[in-house]
Amino acid sequence: MIIKVAPDKEKAKSMSELIKDREKFVFSANISEISPTIIAENYYEIIKELASILALLDGFKATGESAHKELIRYMANYKEFSEEEIILADDLRIKRNKSCYEGKRIEESYLPNKKEKLLLIIDKLKILIASKF
Repeated sequence: MIIKVAPDKEKAKSMSELIKDREKFVFSANISEISPTIIAENYYEIIKELASILALLDGFKATGESAHKELIRYMANYKEFSEEEIILADDLRIKRNKSCYEGKRIEESYLPNKKEKLLLIIDKLKILIASKF
């Protein structure tokens, strides 16, 4: 569920710093040496946290059992994201959940086929967030 909260730039900045640490790991990782599942999970966490920051800066917060799903859907409020990008982010959410909660690995071909599109989603989120500071 998405609820109304007071926009909080300080919390958003703090969250951004944590994302930078995750990005350092994932962007410097040698994909051939680390499981694609771990890398994909980190891409998802970056997207989810950036979407959370975007919502927070707009004065919203996702809570409850389907909070992550709601954050991905929240991105659709911005014309910068195509339906295909929302579907991709949601697909990554589903794959990440299956990995974390069912132990299912993300297929080896996923990242080589989706990495550029995932990075584009991340870049768009960062641009939107920067415009709000």
